[in-house]
Amino acid sequence: MSLLIPPPRHAWQVITAGICALVLTVGLARFAYTPLLPVMRLDAGLTAAGGGWLATFNYLGYLAGTVLVARVGDMQLKFRFYRIGLVLAVVSTGLMGTTTDMATWGVLRFVAGLSSTAGLLLASGLVLNWLLAHQRRPQLGLHFAGLGVGIAVSGLAAAAMADQLASSRQWIALGTLAVVFLIPAWAWMPPPAAISSATGANAPPPPGRRWRWLLIASYFCAGVGFVVSATFIVAILVQTPAFAGHGSWVWVLVGLTAIPSTFAWDRLSNRLGLIRALMLAYALQATSFVLPLLDGGLWAGAASAVLFGLTFAGIVSLTLTVVGRHYPHNPAKAMATLTLSYGVAQIIAPAIAGTLARDSGSYQGALVLAAIMMVIGFVLLWCIPDDARSTTG
Repeated sequence: MSLLIPPPRHAWQVITAGICALVLTVGLARFAYTPLLPVMRLDAGLTAAGGGWLATFNYLGYLAGTVLVARVGDMQLKFRFYRIGLVLAVVSTGLMGTTTDMATWGVLRFVAGLSSTAGLLLASGLVLNWLLAHQRRPQLGLHFAGLGVGIAVSGLAAAAMADQLASSRQWIALGTLAVVFLIPAWAWMPPPAAISSATGANAPPPPGRRWRWLLIASYFCAGVGFVVSATFIVAILVQTPAFAGHGSWVWVLVGLTAIPSTFAWDRLSNRLGLIRALMLAYALQATSFVLPLLDGGLWAGAASAVLFGLTFAGIVSLTLTVVGRHYPHNPAKAMATLTLSYGVAQIIAPAIAGTLARDSGSYQGALVLAAIMMVIGFVLLWCIPDDARSTTG
């Protein structure tokens, strides 16, 4: 029987598993599309509107996965879904390079979006579960550094292949690279453990309805801002003279700045409170969308990429952390319920942004939309009751 009992995991193994899950399911399966989008438009005949619709299919898959996670309460079943998601991420990435059929691409982007819940929600819940079960500080900043690592990996890989391979071969190469991250994400993530009654008793009380709806609405706004930039930032900046021919490096810059950002947001939340830290992140991300509208030069574009990198992972980490702390016995379910609003935004926004780009010939309308939504999200966070807003990290 002892052979059937998995060996105990060390903290570094669990965190590494979570980071690798994010690199695989988000950095590669989901976001490698961002640096490859300009290349696919050049050599595969993908239109601006088509690019927006493929992103919409991707986020539709993410929403479907989020609904599934929200409806399943059994943590052991979620662990099995986590592993299935890892495999789907590898397969959906590699197969993107085997076709130029729009319908098939749409299916594959849907599957890739479905798999991303394994990293963003299921891995996050499993890591938080392990931290709580082992009396560790329930912060997910280190785990969510995987978002930045994943973006940097996909950007560096795309930059290395940009002048060497067609987009189809780049997708196949990324699918092969994905296997490298599958191995530790599968092997080192432990099954969920029971949370002690003492740990559950120390959790903050479940928030009120008004608090939940304000946070849900603000997270919807963040979803719009996030997906517009995450999908189109390379395509936006590559149109400027300063970044012409260097689109992949913009994505690398976003990833590199995102890696340390989650640690900084953890520190800030300890000083300011989780909600106040979120408000600051929303304000900075709104600024990132305004800068390219004001100036098409190198510094404005670089500052836009840096501010987006510094904020998007922090917004996800802070939001899911505050929700997970209120629901320690099944954090993934609570995270998924909130993330439904984020997923809906990510379905609607790419198609709108792509259509605006097609009709106007530029992405300026999409940037204006993203900035406005982040300002609305900031106001919604401000409306959260003072006692909840001052909850410390």
